[in-house]
Amino acid sequence: MQITALAGGVGGARFLRGLCDHLRRRSDLSDARLTIVGNTGDDITMFGLRVCPDLDTLMYTLGDGIDESQGWGRVGDTRTLQGELAAYGVQPQWFGLGDLDLATHVARSQWLGQGATLSEVVARLGARWGLDRLGVTLLPMSDDPVETHVVIDDEDGRRAIHFQEWWVRHQAGIPARTFTAVGLDRARPAPGVLEAIRGADVVLLPPSNPVVSIGIVLGVPGVRDALRGCAAPVVGVSPIVGGAPVRGHADACLAALGLPTTPDAVAGLYEDFLDRWLVAPGDAAGMRRRRGLDVLERPLLMRDRTSAAELAGAALDAALDAGPRRG
Repeated sequence: MQITALAGGVGGARFLRGLCDHLRRRSDLSDARLTIVGNTGDDITMFGLRVCPDLDTLMYTLGDGIDESQGWGRVGDTRTLQGELAAYGVQPQWFGLGDLDLATHVARSQWLGQGATLSEVVARLGARWGLDRLGVTLLPMSDDPVETHVVIDDEDGRRAIHFQEWWVRHQAGIPARTFTAVGLDRARPAPGVLEAIRGADVVLLPPSNPVVSIGIVLGVPGVRDALRGCAAPVVGVSPIVGGAPVRGHADACLAALGLPTTPDAVAGLYEDFLDRWLVAPGDAAGMRRRRGLDVLERPLLMRDRTSAAELAGAALDAALDAGPRRG
């Protein structure tokens, strides 16, 4: 069985680790392989190094190297190097990078500088974390650079800042007028991305940010068309529970599109290819009827690895119950 998922950072990573845990307990799916298409719109160059936050969070989480308390970065990390940079007055300091984490960015930047593609670099880094032993292939959405920027109004007037500055430094506290993914219109799907969607038996959308994570992946030319045309059922998990994001600032992102913070609004962003939509108990009542979409109520909160595995198993079962799409 080939399972393909489109994912962002923390929420997607925890869901997909839960999926791997679930698959290990399923003797009928012992040969299943998971391909993850990760968002690279969050990527940024910091201190001269190329940083890929979502890809790294996926890699560290699946490889059991994540700082669980944060949901990002390396467990047990220190910040000696960044402290020294601060002593020299090197900016910015609002984006924290640990020493172990910096080793990843040094390796990535060196290999990219030597001419490797991002896909090749991700494969090398993933090998260090044993992704293949887990039956996982991690792919960037594109080898072409894409960076999400946020248009804001502040004391300096209307301007665009990098998504990471808006998200991390300002905690999405400045209202976003719009999001602009620089380079997205020219980006080509990374090798294997369209094939993973077209050849999938199941496609899953974890509870990642629908605007700046999954939404950016969907903006890569060809990805949305592949989802519309694939034979696999597409099952998504709502990142909104009871009118609020489970984690992060999805509400601020939806507001920039003029949308309410509801599971129904998020489903509308995927309406052209979504087959089944998992929402929290009680949230189905707020869903409008959409042609071809089944709405299922399931517990969505991932409090630990066990509950994450149960949620991922529920999403997988929903896909298997739906079966292949009819042509």
